[in-house]
Amino acid sequence: MARAENKETAGPATRLVAEMIRKMRIRAGLTQPQLGERIGYSGAAVSAAETCAQAPSDEMLVGLEREIGEGLGFFEDARAPVRLEKYPKQFQDYAGLEQKAVALHLYATLVVHGLFQTPEYARALIGGGYPPLPEPRVEELVEARTARQALFDRQPVALIELVLEESVLRRTIGSAEIMRDQLKFLAKCARRRNVTLQVLPLDAGIGGEYAGARGGVEIVETPEHDHLVYLELQGESLLIKDRSKVSTLSQRYARIRSQALGPRESLGLIEQLAGEQR
Repeated sequence: MARAENKETAGPATRLVAEMIRKMRIRAGLTQPQLGERIGYSGAAVSAAETCAQAPSDEMLVGLEREIGEGLGFFEDARAPVRLEKYPKQFQDYAGLEQKAVALHLYATLVVHGLFQTPEYARALIGGGYPPLPEPRVEELVEARTARQALFDRQPVALIELVLEESVLRRTIGSAEIMRDQLKFLAKCARRRNVTLQVLPLDAGIGGEYAGARGGVEIVETPEHDHLVYLELQGESLLIKDRSKVSTLSQRYARIRSQALGPRESLGLIEQLAGEQR
């Protein structure tokens, strides 16, 4: 169900696309229900897109390009900026950096990193958050989050390293079935040549050393080979560019990675835990 308040908060890309849908639909001599039928949506969904009550999905934009795009490529080109506007505001600046990154060095402490989440895991996580979100907003966020995985297959290739706390793998989100599929997806990702996935075991603190005590961190290498750090906590975010701070956090990340299981051991543990989910 579309939200009326979206009409007031819709971003510029969503507003431009809404106007273009209306104009190109009329140019094609189609009613909203007729266009909806052609692209696999209801007339109400087309109306919601035209009035900014609901931002169009990637799939809708693909259908619009096919049916009324006239070969201009407008709706295809609009997919990225419209998707960007669906992200929470604190994430929007970082989202573009992530997709252009030469390398990502990630450490996740509470849940599976968003870049590695299955749709079902993301839906359970986002839908179970507080304050509760309307179902359409949950679906928007799930779609936007899983779309980030295009980075895995991007050319030129991006190097992606992820260190996950073992507790993340043992915390069931949604259901045992959802968690099993999530673990299987992590194992699939770990087998990619451009992905290194390591698990920081529960006993990493034995002896008094635990490099991950200060929480998650994301280090980005840009196409210009600058290094930035992104931090997020309780819906607030911080993008760090200061070289001395980035250096300290990079060294801390290296220490975290050194305390983690090796890639083969980590993959074995993930597969073992996937088999234990019933």
